[in-house]
Amino acid sequence: MQIGIVGLGRMGMNMARRLIKAGHEVVAYNRTSDKVVQMQHEGAEGAQSPADLVGKLQPPRIIWLMLPAGPAVDGQVTVFSNLLSPGDIVVDGGNSYYKDDLRHAETLKQKGIQYVDAGVSGGIWGLENGYCIMIGGEESTFQHIHPILKALAPEDGYLYCGPAGAGHFVKMIHNGIEYAMMEAYGEGFNILKASPYGSSLSFEKTAHLWNQGSVVRSWLLELLESAFKKDNNFDMIEPYVEDSGEGRWTVQQAIETGVPAPVIALSLFKRFDSRGAGAFSNKVLAALRGEFGGHRIVKTDKIQS
Repeated sequence: MQIGIVGLGRMGMNMARRLIKAGHEVVAYNRTSDKVVQMQHEGAEGAQSPADLVGKLQPPRIIWLMLPAGPAVDGQVTVFSNLLSPGDIVVDGGNSYYKDDLRHAETLKQKGIQYVDAGVSGGIWGLENGYCIMIGGEESTFQHIHPILKALAPEDGYLYCGPAGAGHFVKMIHNGIEYAMMEAYGEGFNILKASPYGSSLSFEKTAHLWNQGSVVRSWLLELLESAFKKDNNFDMIEPYVEDSGEGRWTVQQAIETGVPAPVIALSLFKRFDSRGAGAFSNKVLAALRGEFGGHRIVKTDKIQS
């Protein structure tokens, strides 16, 4: 099957490689040409522009976007809406907000172009293990791109979730759960490290042990084992954690629908705290304890702005 891939970051490039390996014909386009040249060396046909990409695909064309959520996706949806023909398909495989999908689907529908939102999980390991894919859009369009999904995913690794937005919605909740799971592991190992046994305990071996039949075993814990193998105390890592949007959107959705999600919400706020956003509030707490109870305040000789 023929497909155009737009966006050759770590995920997009590996997805193109997996499709080529499965025998599909990939036409690749990226904003910078060096990655296009690299994919040409690996069996893809290169495109120099969106128009060139469209010209090299046979109708009904399939364009798969692997771009950062927001303006980048908005821009390319607009570009391809003016280049594609009725019956063609645009797939957004990035981490877009599901409400953006509703807007994109309507924009393309007016021109007879099908829109699919594909929530993709698997990260840099997807090339080897396959990608878990959650699909939203018209069911008939899902059926049409079935060979592409089968090549990208492991067995039973993709699901039609419903109409436009459903795929990214399910992926959003997936990532919200991921936030909470990661926070639980972080807190657990923090308690271990602070314990009387922390200085002598191998966190790598502990993570490995817990993956042998334990109820807390998971792929995340396997990855944590690998990370501890490189540095048992994470001495080279700053305690600074970014969030990529899905955690915020999950909490927003919980608020909109009145669904309690305290653990996921707290895991998001903990990420904010890691960036120093909670530093002043902690100072307020310390000062209050000193005022009402005469508790000790740890002072610093550093002048902070």
